[in-house]
Amino acid sequence: MAQGLTLPGHLGSVPTALGAVLSRYQNDINEGDVFCLNDPYEGGMHLPDLFVIKPIFHEGHRVAFACVSSHHVDTGGRVPGSNAADSTEIYQEGLRIPPTKLYAEGKPNDTLFRIIEKNVRAPTLYFGDLRGQLSACHTAETQFLEVVDKHGREVTMKLMRDLTDYAERVARAEISKIPDGKVSFEDWIDDDGVEHGKPIRLFVTIEKIGDSFKVDWEGTAQQVKAAINNTLSFTKAASYAAIRCILQADIPTNAGFFRCIDVSAPKGTIANMELPAPCAARGLTGFRMIDCLMGALSQLVPDRVFASSDGGNTGISVGGYDANRKPFIFVDFTCGTWGGRPWADGLDGNSNIFANMASQPVEVIEAENPLEILAYEFIEDRCGAGKFRGGAPYCREYRFTETEGVLQIRADRQRFKPYGLYGGYPGEPSVNIWDPDGSSTIMPPKFTEIVKKGEIFRHEVAGAGGWGDPLERDPLAVAQDVRNEIVSRQRALEDYGVVLQGDKVDENATKLKRAEIKRLRGWSELPAVLREKPNIGA
Repeated sequence: MAQGLTLPGHLGSVPTALGAVLSRYQNDINEGDVFCLNDPYEGGMHLPDLFVIKPIFHEGHRVAFACVSSHHVDTGGRVPGSNAADSTEIYQEGLRIPPTKLYAEGKPNDTLFRIIEKNVRAPTLYFGDLRGQLSACHTAETQFLEVVDKHGREVTMKLMRDLTDYAERVARAEISKIPDGKVSFEDWIDDDGVEHGKPIRLFVTIEKIGDSFKVDWEGTAQQVKAAINNTLSFTKAASYAAIRCILQADIPTNAGFFRCIDVSAPKGTIANMELPAPCAARGLTGFRMIDCLMGALSQLVPDRVFASSDGGNTGISVGGYDANRKPFIFVDFTCGTWGGRPWADGLDGNSNIFANMASQPVEVIEAENPLEILAYEFIEDRCGAGKFRGGAPYCREYRFTETEGVLQIRADRQRFKPYGLYGGYPGEPSVNIWDPDGSSTIMPPKFTEIVKKGEIFRHEVAGAGGWGDPLERDPLAVAQDVRNEIVSRQRALEDYGVVLQGDKVDENATKLKRAEIKRLRGWSELPAVLREKPNIGA
């Protein structure tokens, strides 16, 4: 009925989590109970994400549930952070908790608390966050019961049903405005982090019929050895989020909206994994699914869809023990860039729409972790050119200051660049650079390595794709990008055909250069999707 600030990936997975609790406990749900779960094979997403669910009762009648999902810094398993992309089965990833009573009629499940304490590396942090989840559930309960006391139980329950029905009506009315059609799109994940260099296909078909959507992931790759497999619930959440982005009405996000969208994925695929597939790094696949969905939706509503993002937030994790054997765990999800939009440039340094995150401040990272941040800045010449350019990416450079630790990287878009739309150029690929001995080694998109004191890791986010023909971009906007060191003078000339004399645009020379580029490209029409820049030289 209501949500706080949340992640679409988490919110869209709540129905499955609650359904798992209802399925297991059915008539054994009592006042004072609190449930928790993280098992991807029984309602969860991946093990670090813990659902806490509290039934709300009014005068002995169950009226609602409060639910909080939170990513915990560690849940055990083979590596600190429990987030490695190169695990090969779920049993390596940490503590699995099926739907279980954390509290039974107000009494804590001490056995479960002890099991958690003995299986996670940082129990103080874990239980601190868990208490925060419990407090949020209690607050939701208190405030919801105030509504029930004010309006009465029967009226409140009717209003809840009315709100979900309203969401469905508004969503269906909005969907009806979109032309019917059946469209498909494919994209590729670089690899899974175990079989390096072996690309993984994502393929989606979206059919819009009347006032509903069907989203089918048939054709997507079989589940992989490494931990980037998805639960069906997470695949559904990605599908809901992408479609929500193209609907312009103010639609409440609840089950009424979800009713308008049917999502399917074959079992045993990366979109609907089966035991014992691992999934700790499944966020990467969810982010890449958004790019795939948007590519398909751009064929239905080209004026509402932006070009490819950077490929989703990169996961960077460092963990280990200090000289006193005290554990440290650092997880940084670097928020990337949005593709160029049909009406404006892509957003610079902004979270993927599926994540709704923010980058951690340098001061906090350095104060709480054995790390120094040597660089945190935008990178020149990495965003895809377009009438509206892709968002500018940035880099982060980390120096490790503890004796030894484990470094895990979950990245993508090194091989398969963020695509441009309607003549927009693709963005430049992401880069991982590890400098253990001054050699500046280029690393694969996903890896786990031992890191020693003084060693440096640098991650460069992929640039987002551009939207529209770069030759239609306002030359003054190009000049501004050059002044802001987003675009170099050379790329202004090569990609945009803009000739600069000092800080000023040479209008006549620009007109001639653009005519030359247009002739050399030889396009009879703008390509709807562009994965490589045209090779026309300077």
